[in-house]
Amino acid sequence: QVQLVESGGGLVQAGGSLRLSCAASGRTFSTNAMGWFRQAPGEREFVAAIGWSGGRIVYGDSVKGRFTISRDNAKNTVYLQMNSLKPEDTALYYCAATMASDGSMWYRPSLYDYWGQGTQVTVSS
Repeated sequence: QVQLVESGGGLVQAGGSLRLSCAASGRTFSTNAMGWFRQAPGEREFVAAIGWSGGRIVYGDSVKGRFTISRDNAKNTVYLQMNSLKPEDTALYYCAATMASDGSMWYRPSLYDYWGQGTQVTVSS
């Protein structure tokens, strides 16, 4: 089992920044990619994912150029730096882990084996 705990959410004005963290524990060696998803009323939306070495990174179209995903394997932590935030970025943000190595599939929520409880991000206009 892998446990994921997100932190860093909050209320921010449009144009501001936040950094989310996701701390992993347990059988972390059994995972490969780590991803971030978000959910407002509606479907769960892919935000970003990063492979084990950090060499492969994928972003959702709506966040490209504004968000940056990174990871520190020594700390078993994944980060999501969010800049130029917009009201439409308001959502519950989830961290997830998958064993899948095919980066072209990382956008699929069904591919992820473990999920955190989420951290709320609210962007005011």
